[in-house]
Amino acid sequence: MTNDDRKIRNKLKTKTWNEIKTNDSWAIFKIMSEFVEGYERLSKIGPCVSIFGSARTKVDSPNYKLAEEIGYKLTQNGFGVVTGGGPGVMEAGNKGAYRGKGVSVGLNIELPFEQHDNPYVDKDKSLDFDYFFVRKVMFMKYSQGFVVMPGGFGTMDELFEAITLIQTKKIGRFPIVLVNKKFWSGLMDWIKQTLLEDNGNISEKDLNLFRIVDTADEAVDHFVKFYEKYHLTPNF
Repeated sequence: MTNDDRKIRNKLKTKTWNEIKTNDSWAIFKIMSEFVEGYERLSKIGPCVSIFGSARTKVDSPNYKLAEEIGYKLTQNGFGVVTGGGPGVMEAGNKGAYRGKGVSVGLNIELPFEQHDNPYVDKDKSLDFDYFFVRKVMFMKYSQGFVVMPGGFGTMDELFEAITLIQTKKIGRFPIVLVNKKFWSGLMDWIKQTLLEDNGNISEKDLNLFRIVDTADEAVDHFVKFYEKYHLTPNF
């Protein structure tokens, strides 16, 4: 490679890096706009519980039917329902809220696969996000609790984000309910054995940050009883 070649390559590198820095700076405005719209629209939805779970859950799955029943029963106890707005468990939760004539919110994310809007979200409560981290802030800030159904990496991400923020007192305590004991048992065994007993990476009281149930009534009763003692307020 000649000296001229090296000079050209270095100029191209510098140009590319400058373009990246410029794009990063402009991206801040897009991020800000998602925060502003989310705060303005979600501040009006009232007390809601988020339902998380797999977008791949089929309509005839027991988990779909269970998520729908939980969504319905939540509305009958004064809560609205927030989901990721997509198919599977998200659709089921919104469908239950729709059936119960309650608030049905969808926080959609643009993805190359799986995600598409479900028809059970209130038209004025459907928001679209480009950034996962902005979307997660909306879930944390405007939910009074989480129902976590069986799901994949995204569901685990949302679950552990909530547990971490509560554990570190970055947000107020709110109820987290994991539904389907069989699904969660392996993970719970690993948490208790590996994280707690073998390595001391968590404390025993951290296991009280969530509850595991099997039925819609158990899930909803936990929220009702929790808020008999606490006021319903935004989390941070």
